[in-house]
Parts: sequence; structure tokens; C-alpha cells
Amino acid sequence: MSPRSALVNEELRRRSRTRLLQATVELVAEHGYEATTLGDIADRAGAARGLISYYFPGKRQLFQSAVHRTMHRTLGEALERPPLPQGPEAGQESLARAIDAILGLARDQPTLMRAHMAGILQQEGFVQCDEQQRLAHLLHTTMARFGSPDPDTDYPLLRALLMGAVVAVLLPGAPMPLERLRAELFDRYGLEWELGAPPGPLPPGGTRQLIAQAPPGPRAPH
Repeated sequence: MSPRSALVNEELRRRSRTRLLQATVELVAEHGYEATTLGDIADRAGAARGLISYYFPGKRQLFQSAVHRTMHRTLGEALERPPLPQGPEAGQESLARAIDAILGLARDQPTLMRAHMAGILQQEGFVQCDEQQRLAHLLHTTMARFGSPDPDTDYPLLRALLMGAVVAVLLPGAPMPLERLRAELFDRYGLEWELGAPPGPLPPGGTRQLIAQAPPGPRAPH
């Protein structure tokens, strides 16, 4: 039997890494970060325990890469969802979709996103990996489509605002309504409520009324 080619080996490595990332997301969403072990992840992925060390320095790095992969895949799917944004409003629609995609993860995957936010607020902060870079690229591209004169500066601000909104949605004991946070972000960027994937109809009075009716909380800086 002839040895496998370099391309075949690379594809097998890519698939193994993908299985580990997907298994991590599934298990943390089901059981939480602390209760999920590297052995559990390897078993779910059908991989040897030592293979994790080949790709990742430790559990935290594996987990952050797994969540960043989920985030950039969710964001990418939202941006490419038919019908594709076109015309003069395309940039606004893209930004609205990006905001809704990330807020939607906080709503749909609270255990996963709460563990992620807790991790990046600890000493190690962001893990610089390919998955994180793909997420950054999508956010950068979104701000460029929106018409930002300086996407290099504006996309980190968008990322920070989205992170703050996710934390506010997930804050134990005092969560803020997703609708209000969406209204705040849409108001900041001058987006119409109907863009993206609205969580419901806009109440009479518009976003300002929605903001005013919600419990007090910190506003995004203008």
C-alpha cells in the first residue's frame, strides 16, 4: 500500500481538529465548562486523548477556539443567508445580521457563551488562533461594508460592544432584555429595527420607546 499523500494527511488532521472543536462545544453546552474533561472531549470526538495536546496547549485554548469557530460560522451563515444584501442598504443589513447573530448565540447557547465570557475575562484573555482570526475578519469586513472610514479601528469597537451586550444578556441575577440591547446597538449605528432578524415587532414609539420602557441599565457610549 502506497503511503498517504501530504494532502490526504492534511485533510485527516483538519477533520480530527474539527471533531475536537465540535465535541467541545457540544459537551460544554450540555454540562458546563468545569464538568467537561479533555477525556470526555476525546471520547465524543472519537480521538485519542493525546491528539488534543497535538493541536492545543490546554483545555482553555481548545474551548476558546471551539467557541470562536461557532461564532464565526454562525456569523458567516447569517451574512450569507439568502437573499444576499444588495443596493445602498446592503451595509446596514450586513451589520444588523452580525449583531443579531451574536446576540442570538447568547439567547440560544447561554451555557456556552457564559463560560466563554468568563474565560476571556480571566488572565489569559483572547486566544490568538485561526478561529479567532476568522471571526475578526468577518467583523472587519462587516464594518467595511457598513461604510466605516476606518474598519481597523471600528471593528474592535463593534466587537467590544457585542461582548458587552452578551455579558449583559447572561448576567446572573440581573440579565438585561435582549430586545433592549438590540435597540441600543441599532440606535447607535442608525439601523432600522426591521433589518436583520428582529426578535419581534417594534413597539409604538420606536427604539427610543423600547429603550425607555426597559429596566435601567448601562448604555452603549455615543
